[in-house]
Amino acid sequence: MQERLASSFDPFVLPYTIGLVFILTYLFIALIRVVKALPNDDKFKLLKHIFSLKIFKSGWEIFMECLLHRKIWKKNWTLGYMHTAFAFGWFLLIIWGHLEVNIFAPHRLNLPWYPIFFRYFMMETETTLQGSFFFFMMDLTLLYVLSGLVLAIYKRFRRKAFGMKRTTKLRWNDQVAMYALWAIFPLRFLAESFYSEISGGSFLTAGVGSIFHWFYNFTENEIYIRPIWWAYSISLGVFFIMLPWSRYTHILSEPLFIIMRNAGIREEHRNSGYGKVEIYSCSRCGICLDPCQLVSVASLRDSAAINYTRHLRLWKSAKAHQAASTCLMCNRCTKACPVGVDTAALKLNTKHELVNLHTEKQYDYLNTSVKDISTPLNALTLSGAEATDVDVIYFAGCMTHLTPATKLAMTKILEASGERFNFIDAEGSICCGRPVLLAGARKSADELIKKNTELFNQIHAKTLVTSCPICYKFFKENYALNMRVLHHSQYIQELLKIGKIKINPTTAKIVFHDPCELGRNSGVYDEPREVLKSVGQLQSTAYDGDESLCCGHSIAAEALPYRKRRVMSDDVVEKLTTNNPDILATACPACKKAFSETNKIEVKDLAEIVAENLV
Repeated sequence: MQERLASSFDPFVLPYTIGLVFILTYLFIALIRVVKALPNDDKFKLLKHIFSLKIFKSGWEIFMECLLHRKIWKKNWTLGYMHTAFAFGWFLLIIWGHLEVNIFAPHRLNLPWYPIFFRYFMMETETTLQGSFFFFMMDLTLLYVLSGLVLAIYKRFRRKAFGMKRTTKLRWNDQVAMYALWAIFPLRFLAESFYSEISGGSFLTAGVGSIFHWFYNFTENEIYIRPIWWAYSISLGVFFIMLPWSRYTHILSEPLFIIMRNAGIREEHRNSGYGKVEIYSCSRCGICLDPCQLVSVASLRDSAAINYTRHLRLWKSAKAHQAASTCLMCNRCTKACPVGVDTAALKLNTKHELVNLHTEKQYDYLNTSVKDISTPLNALTLSGAEATDVDVIYFAGCMTHLTPATKLAMTKILEASGERFNFIDAEGSICCGRPVLLAGARKSADELIKKNTELFNQIHAKTLVTSCPICYKFFKENYALNMRVLHHSQYIQELLKIGKIKINPTTAKIVFHDPCELGRNSGVYDEPREVLKSVGQLQSTAYDGDESLCCGHSIAAEALPYRKRRVMSDDVVEKLTTNNPDILATACPACKKAFSETNKIEVKDLAEIVAENLV
């Protein structure tokens, strides 16, 4: 290969170069603003992570998720192939281009457009092993990207073939960026094919180029080829300029998001550096739409995670607050998200911002007031707080007191076990604080945590057992208790294992519903199933484990109408009872209350089933 006798510059490179300079400048300024917005502790965490061996872990995750899209492959292989073809294929084209320049024209490495338009500025004079290799690899990679483009176009018309019932509705800016992206690779293919007799090529560009040249000799009339090079450059420039205001912003923010997350930085508020990066890491791919029951069952599309993040980007605070107030916080969207954007945490912070705007005394929560509770807390106590000579504290919780059969069953189990226990809130419960936190009232939640911690720790028990998954998660993650915390499903499984209680097996067919707070949000899946298997015949469903559906009666969704909740709970019952079980079991008082409103099947808490069949 040798350099063209013509200049190493041509005016058609300007659109690409302008776009490249713009996006690099934008990225530099955005990075400075993000780091500046981080608290000093988070800045230190980020710096420490970058200069440690852990940065290689982040680099590997970036490669696997940003280029190979590993999580999307798990969702659907055609969807994964399509995304990988674009991301990894384009990455390879850039790598091959820079290697070619480094080998054949190293003195041009300082020209940013040279590797991109290499076939225009270099011409083949002889076939070498190196030249043939790069011709082949370039053509193979270009074919790979074009195959992904074909799938992307097909997906716009037949998304169900990619495992998606719903997809993103694109705004005009997203459409401009998308069509510019789609145009880049066919235009490059045509330009290099037309120029293949001069610059050389392999099986794709040279083969197609020979067909074109059979009809017309473009090399002798170069003026007819140049518009293709211009179009290729313009499509690149338009994509770069539109990138920050489109769904493709995640290309810039996702690698930084992974690094910051692995550095241990967490969401404080949406205007923090981490919060901004997380918001812009949402690619609006639409993968979270189908799992979201607010969208798929309740037809509240505006509450979807991708629309919530779009509201934040567009500074539509009212719509963002509405989306946050109807969210179930079930985390089905977060589990489905290939990037790992924690929209539940973002929405919680949105609620907190709203509370701060009106103060906690004025914030309307479920048609009542979340008041400044610092004064009445001084008078709070629990009926069993004085009994200190016990091994186990049983805390029913607010929701369990609304489903008394559960607390009665647990009392019976505790008495049968012979354990020294204290039913600490037998005569009435006080809130663990999570419902208050889910309303956005962090100050009030912190006060409750402080007071409750004092009450529990003065007993000096070994174990705290609760029947409410909401309490379980909150006690375990937010309290500094000097005892272990167990959900009653874990505790009952432990009692069975050591033989402190025994059960008469039955022939009842049981299907188990994983509560969101216990399963997906706390990782407790096995213990409830082991308990139920010892009682009856446990049936599996398509909605076990992480795929579990929310009952719809989440306390987090304070603005969600009752009729929408009922639609979701009825839908869950319908899906869980397709095999006609005898009992629908759950391990959450809120879920039990939701499902009990149906007459389709008998609904019981796991503790009730065990208590009824004790030896």
